[in-house]
Amino acid sequence: MTVADEGARRETTDFGFERVALSEKQGRVDSVFHSVARRYDLMNDLMSAGLHRAWKAQLVAMLRPPKNRPFAHLDVAGGTGDVAFRVLDAGGPATRVTVLDINESMLRVGAERAEATYGERVAFVTGNAESLPLPAAAFDAYTIAFGIRNVPRIDLALEEARRVLKPGGRFLCLEFSAVDVPFLDKVYEAYSFHVIPRIGARVAGDADSYRYLVESIRKFPTRGAFAGMIEQAGFRHVSERPLSGGIVAIHSGWKVS
Repeated sequence: MTVADEGARRETTDFGFERVALSEKQGRVDSVFHSVARRYDLMNDLMSAGLHRAWKAQLVAMLRPPKNRPFAHLDVAGGTGDVAFRVLDAGGPATRVTVLDINESMLRVGAERAEATYGERVAFVTGNAESLPLPAAAFDAYTIAFGIRNVPRIDLALEEARRVLKPGGRFLCLEFSAVDVPFLDKVYEAYSFHVIPRIGARVAGDADSYRYLVESIRKFPTRGAFAGMIEQAGFRHVSERPLSGGIVAIHSGWKVS
């Protein structure tokens, strides 16, 4: 065992409300998404009452992929292709998207959906957000939707995001946040912990995975703290845009040089 491996074994992190060894988290997250891959997008519809579609549409609207020039985009933790396909539809014929995910079950779902429609405009790559198997300064934009809270070392993922972006490239992250509307926060809390796991059990046959996903939202940094992490990674003009009363937020940052 290397010194780094020994350090990861001793260091702990959150897995939902449970504390686990840092070295164990990625494997446990992988198990969650292997379990839910085939029902993942359907579950998103059911859990959010379809709102995730509007949130992702807003993400792509902020991205504004160009119609009239080449545009290289990277979507991380987007294995099923849901965000990638929206980017391709919004961009011009020279828009190309690389979908990277550590979970091959999710990637297989996306590749199957993409084959007949998008052909060579989209590529699916297995990789870890903390250590992207991609060259530096290769992409015009980077998105990650509902994925960064599952990354064991978020700081490393943010540094990697900046590394692979071209100067002038944009980082956009869509992630769950803290509801800041009175009464809605109580309703959302009850729905999250009592209804979502039951939907997961009935539709995906897996209540535990969806219980973890709900818990992971509560353990994610506040909007302000996460914005600070993005700045610490070297991004500039960092901003945050809460949506639906703060249920989710889109964080933005730019690589200026």
